[in-house]
Amino acid sequence: MFFATPAFAQTPGGAGGAFPEALQAFALPVALFALFYFMILRPQQARMKKHQAMLSAVKKGDTVVLSSGIIGKVSKVDDTELGVDIATGVTIKVVRSMVSEVRVKGEPAPANDTKTVS
Repeated sequence: MFFATPAFAQTPGGAGGAFPEALQAFALPVALFALFYFMILRPQQARMKKHQAMLSAVKKGDTVVLSSGIIGKVSKVDDTELGVDIATGVTIKVVRSMVSEVRVKGEPAPANDTKTVS
């Protein structure tokens, strides 16, 4: 009384697919690496290149901001170190890579009152 439906065999997988199975397994890691490269590695490399260019352009008389937040004026430039005046008569030696920002010699500090009231 019970009738069983006939079981249909699956067609072989290698002939009709858009990508062979080996390429499908390889495509996901390649796509993830490409995404990782363009979202993380490439911007970081550009940031590092810009920072290196900024450090190589530091000269005597520039106002610098150190990574610790100290602001001072460059008084001595060596290959790996800078002499930074942070107060009258107080000069500290810092490693060149600890400079996070170089301000232009005549640039004033940004003010909070630049907003206009309308």
